[in-house]
Amino acid sequence: MRPCPYAPLVKRRPRSTQHSRAASAAKVRRKPEDHGPLFLLNREASRTLDRLAHDEFGIPSIVLMENASRHVADVALDALEDVDDPSITVVCGPGNNGGDGLAAARHLSNAGVRVTIALAADPARLAGDAAVHLSIVRRMGLPIREIAPGAASPDVFSGSHLIIDALLGTGLDRPVQAALAEMIHAVNAARSAGALVLAVDLPSGLDADSGKVLGAAVHADLTVTFCGLKPCFLSIEGQALVGEVVVADIGAPRVLIERLGKRLPPLGTGRRLAELRGHMRPPPPPRRRRKPGA
Repeated sequence: MRPCPYAPLVKRRPRSTQHSRAASAAKVRRKPEDHGPLFLLNREASRTLDRLAHDEFGIPSIVLMENASRHVADVALDALEDVDDPSITVVCGPGNNGGDGLAAARHLSNAGVRVTIALAADPARLAGDAAVHLSIVRRMGLPIREIAPGAASPDVFSGSHLIIDALLGTGLDRPVQAALAEMIHAVNAARSAGALVLAVDLPSGLDADSGKVLGAAVHADLTVTFCGLKPCFLSIEGQALVGEVVVADIGAPRVLIERLGKRLPPLGTGRRLAELRGHMRPPPPPRRRRKPGA
């Protein structure tokens, strides 16, 4: 495999510890030099973070998307380091999560990987930053398959060593639409047939706050999440679907993350998410002891 032409944004693991499905229990990986605190960001905090990064600091949202996509691409390259002539399919939805996937496809193509984009949305529905990245990959001539409703099947991913799930992000708060649910089932079927699955920010179909499956959810081997952990990662249901979690710094000001997120205890590389489950919600108030004779 050709080396990635840019400096890695997530430190690569030694070859002896490359990703394998057998080792994909829910745990967190961070850069060894990153000793800063880790934060929990719920749906509203994630949305507000993007807005305030622009409104207070003048950071265009497309800059954050670009940084996120480079992390996704680097982790994908890491996962396939021992694969000769790897092939990746990036399945993209209509929102910003899909935009992350489109931008990641560009970086992977630049790294010499065979990349196909499966667009599970009407291109006309893409707007803002996602539309910009769709225009870019079209001009690059990257192969794009538009998946019409009812046409999703595991055949979409035939020959792919890895699937990048960029269908749905943290904003999902209602049951997954039927067409996207079909695509989620196709991703999971391809995983069962041997493909690795990397989720962008969180597995599509998970409620970011509760960890409940909203009708259908992707089963990931790796999840690259941005700025901090999401509450769904700490739920029992969510931990069965996220695989190994990589926390990626996308350049949002730390002061915003500290303001909007919930600080978690120090977390070393490889610590299991189950150890943080108590931080998903505040502990119940202590029971009042009844006074004698009351």
